[in-house]
Amino acid sequence: MTEREQRARATMFSFTLIKKDSTTGSRLGRLVTAHGEVETPAFMPVGTLGSVKALSPRDLEEIGCRMILANTYHLYLRPGVEVIRDLGGLHRFMGWRGSILTDSGGYQVFSLGALRKITEEGVHFQSHLDGSSHFLTPERVVQIQEDLGSDIAMVLDECIPHPAEREYVKLSTQRTVRWAERSLRARKRSDQALFGIIQGGMYEDLRAECVREMIPLPFDGFAVGGLGVGEDEATLRSIGTFTAGLLPEERPRYLMGVGRPEDLIAAALSGFDLFDCVLPTRNARTGTLFTSRGKINIKRAEFSNDPRPVDESCDCYCCRHFSRAYLRHLYHAGEILAAQLHTIHNVHFYHHLMDKIRQLIRENRSGEALDIVL
Repeated sequence: MTEREQRARATMFSFTLIKKDSTTGSRLGRLVTAHGEVETPAFMPVGTLGSVKALSPRDLEEIGCRMILANTYHLYLRPGVEVIRDLGGLHRFMGWRGSILTDSGGYQVFSLGALRKITEEGVHFQSHLDGSSHFLTPERVVQIQEDLGSDIAMVLDECIPHPAEREYVKLSTQRTVRWAERSLRARKRSDQALFGIIQGGMYEDLRAECVREMIPLPFDGFAVGGLGVGEDEATLRSIGTFTAGLLPEERPRYLMGVGRPEDLIAAALSGFDLFDCVLPTRNARTGTLFTSRGKINIKRAEFSNDPRPVDESCDCYCCRHFSRAYLRHLYHAGEILAAQLHTIHNVHFYHHLMDKIRQLIRENRSGEALDIVL
């Protein structure tokens, strides 16, 4: 990449570390893309297929969301990257004015099990939709995301299952680094950031080795993958905190796919800046709602005559206008509105949780974040 291209990219994407709390490691930051500013720590609702399920872009804007996540694997298969590219890119296609991060699809490909085969060159796999054969390389994944026009693209990495033998984890992590180097050589757009992904399983020394190999590479930020895949809570937090502490302070840190409120708080306190997870939207569709006093299951009979909102301390559209009794009625009646109102509430809860964490960091009270969710 030429010096001119590097300067051009710098004007489109930047990350500023505003404040760090030395007592916990938590940070305040400002991430800027061509589609706006994002205050960090921030949670990105998941719009896998170019849509956050049950929410319109207007709903997301009213909640205050500034960045969402879409998935390269799914959009590549349907409707096809050429369709989205020829219709003006992903932002225009889905009518979203904020920033978009596209996951590389690596997790989805590797979750196919017997339907995929990993080689040094890339991944052969069969579509979960129609069984058709496909081959993705690190270079092709970069090209797809450049055609989509997302603000932040992720490299193709090899997702490591849990549990996994050390030797497998080591070889897999080394391949992820080689793929990352190939991804950098393949990039062409100067207005799209590219993040490297840190793997290494549950082994601190392999995580550290991966970080040492990746930091010298000119990525715009780093993600930590391979957590939240079935390990116990103590391991999730210890490996996450250990890895975050190795990453450079001047670049954003993204913890992939971890989404329980208590885990987000712990991760933010350890120094992560970005998060995503399907948990708030998926739980909403099954009637599980997050509140300042823990989760409730709106399906329960105890709410059939309950006039209270989901959360009396919440000011989302759902809580301002509707009772628990009405929401329970909608769910059991199979009304589409149930999924919409539940999702508005859950995504607002996550957005407001990030607001509260940022405020506590700003006031040098980040340690109190552990008391937010009861």
